[in-house]
Amino acid sequence: MNARQKMRALLARKAYTIVPGSYDVLTARLIQLAGFEGVYLTGGGYSRSNGYPDIGLLTMTEVTAWISRVVEAVDIPVIADMDAGYGNALNVIRAVREYEKTGVAAFHLEDQVSPKKCGHYEGKLLVSRAEMVGKIKAAVDTRRDADMVIIARSDARAVEGLQASIDRVNAYLEAGADVGFVEAPQSVAELAAIPKALAKPALANIFEGGKTPPLPAKELEAMGFRIGIYPSQTHRAAIAAAKKVLAVLKRDGDTAAIESELATFNDREAAVNSVRWQGLEKKYLKDV
Repeated sequence: MNARQKMRALLARKAYTIVPGSYDVLTARLIQLAGFEGVYLTGGGYSRSNGYPDIGLLTMTEVTAWISRVVEAVDIPVIADMDAGYGNALNVIRAVREYEKTGVAAFHLEDQVSPKKCGHYEGKLLVSRAEMVGKIKAAVDTRRDADMVIIARSDARAVEGLQASIDRVNAYLEAGADVGFVEAPQSVAELAAIPKALAKPALANIFEGGKTPPLPAKELEAMGFRIGIYPSQTHRAAIAAAKKVLAVLKRDGDTAAIESELATFNDREAAVNSVRWQGLEKKYLKDV
């Protein structure tokens, strides 16, 4: 199976799949090496990696270049964030064409006004249900590979309430999306209500500090969720680790006191599959 078919197979099984978030290509490699079955490319993580908050400041070409590099670097399915499609339904057509070229296995498209905000920020604005249905239909009609998964996200919980958000997602699923994503439910009861109410597989977005309770995977699976994205855990870990080592370096003038906690030279090389590239060098440059 190719990556898109693998993504379809994950959604078809009656189990919950954890998909950690990556904010750069190296993190995606680490996710694969850790044994996970998919990588989530969080737009918020990529924004922060470039020094911006998650408020839609990056362009589509910047994002698709990143997606392409990640897809090339890993063998597992990649789920990408398409934000609000970079505009109206015509912009979505262009975005789907460009995302599909990257080889990405799935993407999610949301019903915020473009440029969007993080799903857990205040002050979100929504397009009408009718406009978003049109954007989903445009995405479905533009998709050349039927195996590429389209995830429909609604941010209506904070604006119109949970039921309105569920109703919106079901309308988007009826328009042809493959997976439903109700963003930012605010309690365990709200989380539990979502998979039962959606007409197709449900996705959960889990991280500490947001509006949604970060429940264990077993509980989310029991509720009926089929996939969970974990967008910021790796990025938060990297920020904390970098701050720690920099503080030691500033204090001591070296990192000896913390060296045992750092990746080794071999760890670093394994993360980028140096052995493979060394083998290719021997194969193709041996007669040079």
